Amino acid sequence: MFGMATADESYVEGQNGSFVSYMIAIVEKWTGLEILEGSLNYLDYLLWVFTPLIIVFILPMFIVLFLYLSILFLHVYKRKRELKEAYSNSVWDGARKTLATLWDGHATIWHGYEVHGLEKIPRVGPALIVYYHGAIPVDYYYFLAKVIIQKGRTCHSVADHFLFKLPGFKLLLEVFSVMHGPQEECVRALKNGHLLAISPGGVREALFSDETYRIVWRRRKGFAQVAIDAQVPIIPMFTRNIREGFRTFGCFGFCKWLYEKFKWPFVPIYGGFPVKFCTYLGDPIPYDPNITAAELADKAKQAVQSLIEKHQIIPGNILRALLERVHWREKNE
Repeated sequence: MFGMATADESYVEGQNGSFVSYMIAIVEKWTGLEILEGSLNYLDYLLWVFTPLIIVFILPMFIVLFLYLSILFLHVYKRKRELKEAYSNSVWDGARKTLATLWDGHATIWHGYEVHGLEKIPRVGPALIVYYHGAIPVDYYYFLAKVIIQKGRTCHSVADHFLFKLPGFKLLLEVFSVMHGPQEECVRALKNGHLLAISPGGVREALFSDETYRIVWRRRKGFAQVAIDAQVPIIPMFTRNIREGFRTFGCFGFCKWLYEKFKWPFVPIYGGFPVKFCTYLGDPIPYDPNITAAELADKAKQAVQSLIEKHQIIPGNILRALLERVHWREKNE
């Protein structure tokens, strides 16, 4: 009997794996834990695969969050001051400078942001700034911050109508002198001595241009007529790698049809990559009473195109733009 028991024990222990492992396997099969474990491993794999995609779509939301935090700050500032005339320029100077400092810090940390040619922006007197529109014009926000901090001026801006329909944006737009762009209002702002910035490509350029940095102005010349009527110079502006920071799926035909038909800017945006941003300001195009609006518009377009050709490697490349944070050589620019 003792010999048989010893033989059985030897048989069990001689199987592939220990007796304990064998029993655990049986319990897993009975309880279904083996299937659950396999499912969890599969979910882990899917999470590993799709995490980068999730991140590139979530990062642009941080810019929106930062905008709403700016709005919250303005409301707190307004309450704290307890003012009757809440929209007086002198009242909001402190708020603008505070937000400009915060946005400038974000620009420096996340994008190593630089501006070249800021001396071309006059310290006093009007000028019309014309710029290329990125998928999200965060470079323009950074530029506004630089102008407030280094020039002590507020640049008025022209924005698309849909921006005025976004919940909570009213106070932010008013404090930073954003208008929806009637020509008469633009001319009035310039004649009052303010800086004014316009992107002739607007939302269409933001959504449907790409890493080739194609200018999408069509035949727009209203901005040129504004410059002529106000008798001010036009200053061209472009930001290197703006399309590598944020990109769109503007190639989808349905998205184009939706925008052209209903003016709904519903195009997926991804990115938020910490690429190198550098804004360049070209030489001012002086006021000429003998030039037509069409000729001036073409001249301004050529000036922006020249900045793109001089400072942007085409087609844009996200990896290269990321590496420029480390290996940035301005002398080659």
